[in-house]
Amino acid sequence: MNTISRMLFTLIALILVVAVAACGAPAAQPTTPAAAPASATEPIKIGALYGITGGMSSIDAPGLNGMKLAVKEINAAGGILGRQIELIAVDGKTDQTTTTNAASELINVHKVVVIGGLNDSTFALAAGPIAQQAGIPFVTAGATLPTLPEQIGDFFFMAPFGDDAQAFAIADYAIDDLQAKTAYLLVDQAYDFTTALASFFKQRFTEKGGRIVLEDIYRSGDTDFSAQIAKVKALNPPPDVLFISAIPNEAGITTKQFREAGLTMPIISGDGFDTPLIAEVAGDLADDVFFATHVALDNADPKVQNFVRAYTQEYGKAPENAFAVLGYDTLNLIADAIKRAGSDDSKAIRDALAATQSFQAVSGTITYAPGQRKPDKSVTIIRVQDGVYTFVKEVKP
Repeated sequence: MNTISRMLFTLIALILVVAVAACGAPAAQPTTPAAAPASATEPIKIGALYGITGGMSSIDAPGLNGMKLAVKEINAAGGILGRQIELIAVDGKTDQTTTTNAASELINVHKVVVIGGLNDSTFALAAGPIAQQAGIPFVTAGATLPTLPEQIGDFFFMAPFGDDAQAFAIADYAIDDLQAKTAYLLVDQAYDFTTALASFFKQRFTEKGGRIVLEDIYRSGDTDFSAQIAKVKALNPPPDVLFISAIPNEAGITTKQFREAGLTMPIISGDGFDTPLIAEVAGDLADDVFFATHVALDNADPKVQNFVRAYTQEYGKAPENAFAVLGYDTLNLIADAIKRAGSDDSKAIRDALAATQSFQAVSGTITYAPGQRKPDKSVTIIRVQDGVYTFVKEVKP
């Protein structure tokens, strides 16, 4: 076969192949939609990190309960982005090393996309950098050191006000409402929160014309305050108010021992005193105690009372303190950010948190100014009298 014949044969063969294919090939079938990625149906994993045991348990356990309540309500309403929330809680045990390890566990083992919790700044400073390095947003429910966001980084957010706000508020109340001119300071030296709170109180109290007549210290875990009490009783004249900067574990025992010693002047403090331990430990001696905190549970605001009813129905008891509210608010703030982000991507959640404007939480309105990750919220003053906690006023220093 010469070259021309071979070319002609090849051409005819190709024509026949095309014709057969056109006549006998089955019609093209419609494309079957690809199955939705697994992540679209899997739950959104949110970490809860608290000191459920140890010295922070009286405020951290209610905080976790508040988070759980928020998750139950959100899931019952259909979840977020069509998905349920899975809340994964790990106990930091009121220990810095354990708290650091718990943060790592939530991120590396449980693969959470965002973390909320912790009510003390020392523990937030332990866990926050772990989340920051991993690019996981961390929203502290109740840690109030105002410099936390700057110290930790741009993935760290505060749901509460700062220690400056609450210290200024209780200092204003001492001078303007209690007519105090002098104050005694007792400060736990073990925590960033207690030292910062005392420093801000002293600043405001003296700026307004008050005088600090004596400053004394103790270490967290102390149970005998007789030496400090003896110094106060030696003061002549006695101070008008006693400012005790303590974590919840020492709030009740200091109140009890100072009252047993016959020191009846008002005891004032910050949200470390927002614990049932004052009434439980001091009993009938829990009188004329005033503290600044995030919300009063007897506030008639419908948002507050709706929360109180829901919490009581869920747990068979009234919320213990404002930290139950803060846990609830923190989870709802995170859920709102995920919804606005339209994704459970951690970076997208971080960006949505940073853009939060006028979020209506039970504990107040949360807005983050550009470049800021601490809200400017009002402060509530509460009085303990005969072991009963009563709303006094809400102020914005």
